[in-house]
Amino acid sequence: MIGTGAGLFSGLFGVGGGTVIVPLLVLWLGHHEREATGTSLAAIAVIAAVAAAVQGGYGNVHLDDGLLVGVPALGGVLAGTWFQQRVPQRTISLLFAALLVATAISILVR
Repeated sequence: MIGTGAGLFSGLFGVGGGTVIVPLLVLWLGHHEREATGTSLAAIAVIAAVAAAVQGGYGNVHLDDGLLVGVPALGGVLAGTWFQQRVPQRTISLLFAALLVATAISILVR
């Protein structure tokens, strides 16, 4: 169910599956945040590839823009992974919760 929900949200809204997968892995399956994040990233690679292929079939993909965003994001992935391994798990939970609240507020205000 977690994977289906993440794929649905990713394909329908273009949101990162991590906003769906990580909280559900923590709440429903009892994973710690670091494990949930790693699992989510592995799943998102597959979800994103399939979603991009399907959206590409509809002509909705601009490869140049994707590379413009995706290539620099690799540096962010490396920095974020390095930082996550050095921050207490409770801090990671609070930061992720704050991100979700800020995202929800941003969506509601629009």
